[in-house]
Amino acid sequence: MAHRIDGRKLGRRMGPRLALYKNLTVSILRYERVKTTEAKAKEVQGRVERMITIAKRGDLAARRSIVSQFPNEPLVVTKLFDEIAPKYADRSSGYTRIVKIGQRSGDAAEIVQIELV
Repeated sequence: MAHRIDGRKLGRRMGPRLALYKNLTVSILRYERVKTTEAKAKEVQGRVERMITIAKRGDLAARRSIVSQFPNEPLVVTKLFDEIAPKYADRSSGYTRIVKIGQRSGDAAEIVQIELV
């Protein structure tokens, strides 16, 4: 029985999987919409929403927390605090939306677009 096992492995080991999540999170925050598979989008959606919630606090500890997650992305951190977080100041959650696009022609994987609301 697989009790208390959370998350998807996506056919990758832990290191490449965490790198995929981090890169996808940065891309969503940078471009505000990304096309990817449904499994990847569902897995990264919580991470993006958590980053926006932390950025909404706006204090120095929140900024340091975000910078520790994305140390090589100063433009994304600045955009997150200056543009994205104020836009969702009156919203408590639900910052992202997943829209189904169709199936990929090669392997029939479900392709979705994850975007900021």
